[in-house]
Amino acid sequence: MVELLGEDRVVFDEQNASNDSATCATIINQFVSADVDLILANATAALQAAAQGTTEIPILGTSITDYATALGIDDWTGTTGMNISGTSDLAPLEEQAAMLNELFPDAQNVGLLYCSAEPNSIYQADTIRGYLEGYGYTCEDYTFADSNDLASVVTNAVSSCDVIYVPTDNTAAGNTEVINNVCLPAGIPVIAGEQGICSGCGVATLSISYYDIGYAAGEMAVDILENGADISTMEIQSAPNVTKMYNEAICSELGITVPDDYEPIAAE
Repeated sequence: MVELLGEDRVVFDEQNASNDSATCATIINQFVSADVDLILANATAALQAAAQGTTEIPILGTSITDYATALGIDDWTGTTGMNISGTSDLAPLEEQAAMLNELFPDAQNVGLLYCSAEPNSIYQADTIRGYLEGYGYTCEDYTFADSNDLASVVTNAVSSCDVIYVPTDNTAAGNTEVINNVCLPAGIPVIAGEQGICSGCGVATLSISYYDIGYAAGEMAVDILENGADISTMEIQSAPNVTKMYNEAICSELGITVPDDYEPIAAE
């Protein structure tokens, strides 16, 4: 939440719903009751709750993979036409598929591992499937409802796949150790949709900068609050740069050598 107090003073009210939709709704209702000047929604659950909570207060999203999917917009034009805009954390899926092919050209079967409860993950899997099949791969979905059945789904996947692709997925991001504990002993590499997942269980990713998209969302907020920009006509912005990155430890364990233009993910 952002509230303006005079020309140079801004009050930020940061609330963490821990990706729980009910808590998101409660927080948004509090913001709406307080008549805040702007709502910044971080991740899809928060954005959807904000969209349901108000059609008047400007809402900026960030870390949203696909706004059309999140908001149920069929005729996507790049703007929502609503009181919503923001920034996307979607790395180019066509380039992600090209990365997988660059590293594993002899693979045949690619498993698409994602949470079936996350619409953005479904969108990414459906989109990248077309690119991967264009390279001649056979793709199979391996979906889990929540973290409880993740280990069994991954175990099933490694028995049939040469490579696993994990999109930008909140549940996967919170359970990379579970994925790695199955994939690494089985010798099955994981290409990840973003750096956080890759650092926990992947061999490589085409990484965006979450700092960059957060900064861009902040600039959009200034334009709305100071300049009166019409949020309904503001185009969704994507990360300006992407970087090929790899997980040194897992690559070493699996005997994978990446090209020189890949950067190592810094150890945490």
